[in-house]
Amino acid sequence: MKNEFLGTVPNAPRQDDYAMMVLLVDDQVMVGEAVRRLLAGEPNLDFHFCPDPAKAVEVAKSVRPTVILQDLVMPGVTGLDLVREYRADPATRDIPVIMLSMREEAATKSDAFTAGANDYLVKLPDRLELVARLRYHSRAYLNQLQRDEAYAALRQSQQDLLKANLELQRLTRVDGLTGLSNRRYFDEYLAAEWFRAARLGSSIAVLMIDVDEFKRYNDSHGHLAGDEVLKLVAQTLQRHCRQSTDLAARFGGEEFAVVLTDVPRERVEQLAWTLCHGMEEQRIPHRASRVSEHVTVSIGGALAFPAAGSSPLLLIDAADKALYEAKAAGKNRAVVAMGGGR
Repeated sequence: MKNEFLGTVPNAPRQDDYAMMVLLVDDQVMVGEAVRRLLAGEPNLDFHFCPDPAKAVEVAKSVRPTVILQDLVMPGVTGLDLVREYRADPATRDIPVIMLSMREEAATKSDAFTAGANDYLVKLPDRLELVARLRYHSRAYLNQLQRDEAYAALRQSQQDLLKANLELQRLTRVDGLTGLSNRRYFDEYLAAEWFRAARLGSSIAVLMIDVDEFKRYNDSHGHLAGDEVLKLVAQTLQRHCRQSTDLAARFGGEEFAVVLTDVPRERVEQLAWTLCHGMEEQRIPHRASRVSEHVTVSIGGALAFPAAGSSPLLLIDAADKALYEAKAAGKNRAVVAMGGGR
């Protein structure tokens, strides 16, 4: 022989999805030729012979057989060790292996199955039995591959759908301009936290933030510049609302809101004034303002210990009134009051 492989058995054109690729690993060339002759003329069957067991795994990965015929006793490596190598490699671990041996002992067969073999034949087997078993294991393997591919495709489709749904859910909760939560999600979150606070007897607070003289800013600087101001306000809120339960949202227009849960009044007041100063310190020019040379905000806050059956609208109303007081007192300031509840 010029080559360690005997080559490919001529066969009829493939007519179905169960075309077989048989790999025989056996150190005896005459066994390889004998098996080739047994399989010659079988439709939809390709045959590959590897007489060197040291190369068997690499050949299997290259040829990608649908079934492997594996000799039990070979020089340098036992057939059982080779089966374990197949099973340890992700590329070959699922390929069916039929063990070929001169031995018929039950213990030998048991060792073969324990190592990972799928079947056991005493060589040389009857042609009809050999072909039947090759087709059976090849068909089972190809069906498994199809199921795995279908499952992988289904899983990928499910993951894509989940990602799309999560993104859609995120978009329904996010204000497109500022990236903060939108009014809809603010209402949902406040209601849920209000009833949780009522159940636990804890506190909840809301800050209402309004950009001072915003209409005059738009008239003077333009609406695009006004949009940039709203984004900067949002960034200021995100920078200072650091607790995992803090929620910053765009309430509408130039008005924003923050929900704080289980907090003392001191933190509500501190955060409100921090946001006021943080906005003014950005020194965004506002040439039309009657409050400051720069963009400022007014903040009204309210804190409550909700009573069972009460409405979170009481808290929003209290924060709105505090915001009105801040505006009436000259703007660019914060006022915090106790809200509805008990």
